[in-house]
Amino acid sequence: MFKIRPLLNTFVNYRQTLRRNGCAVKFLSTMSDESTDQQTEKLLKRPNEENEESERVNKKVKTDGENTDDDKKYPKKKVVLLLTYSGKGYYGMQRNTGNSKFKTIEDDLVTALVKSGCIPEDHGDDMKKMSFQRCARTDKGVSAAGQVVSLKLRLVENIKERINEHLPPQIRVLGLKRVTQGFNSKNSCDARTYCYMLPTVAFSSKDYNTGNSAAFRLDPETLKRVNCLFAFYKGTHNFHNFTSQKAPNDPSARRYIIEMSCGEPFIRSDNEFAVITVRGQSFMLHQIRKMIGLVIAVIKGYAKEEIIERSWGQEKVDVPKAPGLGLVLERVHFDRYNKRFGGDGLHERLEWDHEEEAIKAFKEAHIYPTIVETECQEGSLVNWMSTLPIHDFEASAAEARDNKSQKQENADEGNNSD
Repeated sequence: MFKIRPLLNTFVNYRQTLRRNGCAVKFLSTMSDESTDQQTEKLLKRPNEENEESERVNKKVKTDGENTDDDKKYPKKKVVLLLTYSGKGYYGMQRNTGNSKFKTIEDDLVTALVKSGCIPEDHGDDMKKMSFQRCARTDKGVSAAGQVVSLKLRLVENIKERINEHLPPQIRVLGLKRVTQGFNSKNSCDARTYCYMLPTVAFSSKDYNTGNSAAFRLDPETLKRVNCLFAFYKGTHNFHNFTSQKAPNDPSARRYIIEMSCGEPFIRSDNEFAVITVRGQSFMLHQIRKMIGLVIAVIKGYAKEEIIERSWGQEKVDVPKAPGLGLVLERVHFDRYNKRFGGDGLHERLEWDHEEEAIKAFKEAHIYPTIVETECQEGSLVNWMSTLPIHDFEASAAEARDNKSQKQENADEGNNSD
């Protein structure tokens, strides 16, 4: 009796142990099945992902492969191009993408770069892909003797000749130099030099008969006074009155002028001309033309000398804008870049001494004749001078606009009565 009870207890404990172990085994078996399923899923999934990755890579290679041969033969390099052009007939330098009505210098340049094989055809409509940047925007009709643009190009053989083959005669690429990858022609430029060619009759008195402008000759005393007035501009001033849509307290209206003067007169097509040279760090839209326009107004007696200094104050001043015909971007300067990279043995200095003769020849063949012939035939500056009496240099800009409108209405009424 006493021996049977321990055996029964042992048997019961054993069955309970089997039950517990059975649950554990079932649990472990379930875990093992789940783990197996997950591993199977991963094994099945991995080839799919690898196939997708392979397809993505192949797709990229296929896309890039369209230009693979050209890119291998002519890898893209960061360069600057030295441009010279006559701006007559063009709506400035900067491209207006999607607007073919107003042709610009960049329109013809980009077309030539594509046709010469220097850039892929599908990049022509988005030059940001080529890191394109111009050093200066020139306005409608404005020319350039030394414009510089930076961009990435395929360095094909005889690159300058091939580009020029597809450019009109009034636009030429005269130089090309390799630069650093981070170079930006606009931001790396320290200063810009412009010239303005005009007939000296612009400095005649307001009583002079401009119908006989070819007979006018600028005397030394007047030239000396002209240069004294231009010297007022030197230094840093607030030029908010010399552009549009700039508030007097806008910091960007403060500009630094390094030099400004008028050279000795010379004869072209029986008319006397002179060239005004101005160098500054940077210029705003219409700034140079207004600087020249205001000095002409003073010399001719329409405004007093103090208006120049008054124009730098908070008051809005009515400043006349000389025509764009005679304005030429003469050269751009990269002094800081030359100092840092010009002597490192890897990069060239951004100077164009070897191209000076070609620049001079282009100016004599295209820029100066265009200015002289257009001025003699159309009287661009002489016609502009006839508008100076409409300006009110004593009043504020708002009052001047009202007075100008009234004077124009009176003039129109007078013309109608005839």
